[in-house]
Amino acid sequence: MPHQPNIVILFTDDQRFDTIHTLGNRAVRTPNMDRLVAGGAAFTQAHIPGGTSAAICMPSRAMLHSGRTLFHLQGSGQQIPPEHTTLGEAFRQAGYRTFGTGKWHNGPAAYARSFTDGEAIFFGGMWDHWSVPLCHYDVTGRYDNKVPYTPDFQHSNHPMQVHCDYYSTGKHSSEIISDAAVDFINGHDGRQPFLMYVSYLAPHDPRTMPERFRTMYDPADIELPANFMPEHPFRFGVEEIRDELLAGYPRTEDEIKRHIADYYAMLSHLDEQIGRVLAALEQTGRADDTIVVLAGDNGLAVGQHGLMGKQNHYEHSIRVPLVIAGPGVPAGLAVDRYAYLLDLFPTLCELAGVAIPASVEGASLRPLMEQPDTRLRETLYFAYNDLIRSVKDERFKLIEYAGGCRQTQLFDLAEDPLELTNLYGRPEYESNVRRLRQLLVAFRDEWDDAAHPLGQAYWASYDASERS
Repeated sequence: MPHQPNIVILFTDDQRFDTIHTLGNRAVRTPNMDRLVAGGAAFTQAHIPGGTSAAICMPSRAMLHSGRTLFHLQGSGQQIPPEHTTLGEAFRQAGYRTFGTGKWHNGPAAYARSFTDGEAIFFGGMWDHWSVPLCHYDVTGRYDNKVPYTPDFQHSNHPMQVHCDYYSTGKHSSEIISDAAVDFINGHDGRQPFLMYVSYLAPHDPRTMPERFRTMYDPADIELPANFMPEHPFRFGVEEIRDELLAGYPRTEDEIKRHIADYYAMLSHLDEQIGRVLAALEQTGRADDTIVVLAGDNGLAVGQHGLMGKQNHYEHSIRVPLVIAGPGVPAGLAVDRYAYLLDLFPTLCELAGVAIPASVEGASLRPLMEQPDTRLRETLYFAYNDLIRSVKDERFKLIEYAGGCRQTQLFDLAEDPLELTNLYGRPEYESNVRRLRQLLVAFRDEWDDAAHPLGQAYWASYDASERS
């Protein structure tokens, strides 16, 4: 068997695609992420297909680890069923030692199938970064220990049972997860290649970090994005979800600047912790033999379009960072072609010489590394619950709202990348709308959207004739 590289996946939570310094955001300091960009291929048009839950990260992570499209998951990704081979499982079967640390949002059974080793495992969506409920690696794969916790002790004496072995009190989640990754790298005997999944909780809120990072960005110095709005132009059903209630209505400039400053501070702290993992690879002599992936599970609005969360189809929420660096990957390459995060699974298989499981539906990005002008995907499809469906081609994006909201948006992404001017209703764009609506229906059928309960609800309330 030919020599196989190690794989390290650095996975972030709620990191928007444009929050890396060298990829265009000069306000945020991310020197270690910048090193990965300089040394590898940055896929600047990587997307998620949306989600079937307000917790977008759950289906997003299920798609990453199964390589399957949104409506071909089990439910919303709470579990990954045995018939869907996971990324860790595929590499484990190919002789890799597989290690997982940090956030796992897709059930203990899928985690147990995926990893031969692990530590500091969080089975959940979000938590206080300074007191995360964590599990040790369980060789039995049961992960059934529970610890009592009283979430609202000022108003209730009723504890809840939390799935964990211990609470990591007093140390930030990003540091704990990096500690586990560094310990694994330092203790690896080198007798077999390894795949290491390092899944951070940051920069997801609550946005807290060590003081020296909190003071790194002064809200007064933050420049608001050009698409900042006090409120979204219309209500479409997400106004009362948790993410959107992180700031008041209407959004104020000062409050959004504070949120952005905290967001950047979390990213800079996270970047430092990523640097520790990269340093461990270098110090153990493994850096040249390791493919490193930096990716995020979804974007985030933080004031853009009057929104705070990711339960929408604007670019800031559906696009994610994706950087691949290491042996077999060209350095300093920027790939401006469409991709999905779920394409990472077959890509890593190809780079490592691992067979791509039959259950995987993603497309390998390797051809884009070899010929960056290749058009692997010319169109993309997006869904959010039973409220929104969207498509985009290489220039235009059509967003169709249903349920209690009957709105249509058409954006020219070439001329209006911040999506400020809705072209829908202008006679000169009618042919674009017709074409994209036909594409929307074609994707619906290809992805089995209408067979999903949320898809059934959406398409039952969608009537293109009403929108003509």
